[in-house]
Amino acid sequence: MGKLIKNHWARLIILTAAIFQLAAGIHGFFWPKIFWDFLTKNLDRAVKPVPILQIINVLLGLLGLAWEWPLKPLAGTLFHRSIEIRLFILPLSALASALLYQGTNPAIYYLIGMAVYFWGYSEGEVRYLVHHSSVNRTYNNETNDFDIDCMSRTVDLATAKTNTDRVKGIAR
Repeated sequence: MGKLIKNHWARLIILTAAIFQLAAGIHGFFWPKIFWDFLTKNLDRAVKPVPILQIINVLLGLLGLAWEWPLKPLAGTLFHRSIEIRLFILPLSALASALLYQGTNPAIYYLIGMAVYFWGYSEGEVRYLVHHSSVNRTYNNETNDFDIDCMSRTVDLATAKTNTDRVKGIAR
């Protein structure tokens, strides 16, 4: 069996959370409700009469989609490759999602995705650049079509060895 690449698994979880957060934000325009309204009514001003929280959730959902299934201008940038930046921004998305009544499930998915990203980050996984489609790349002076989505390596920090067998075996 193959080795579990945690940052790709987390990417799929975060993609799901972003889609659900986008749907929750749109749903919140029609039925505005704060999840925590049973504790306090002070937060109701975030959803009505001006839908501030819904707009924030829609924007963060779109950002999550554009980030995890990157747009061409975003693909390969430091912002796209960095797990550290993800671990900084994703809690904000989870918080915005948790405040909206319709966004409690995406908030849970964000927390799970963040935990998996942290797990991969703590084991030394790094993200590679380029968006997730077949592109033409060179490897050992040979031109191959790689599925960049599967390109990941794990760095063993204690012995400074790299595991690139997944990259070598992908040429079609």
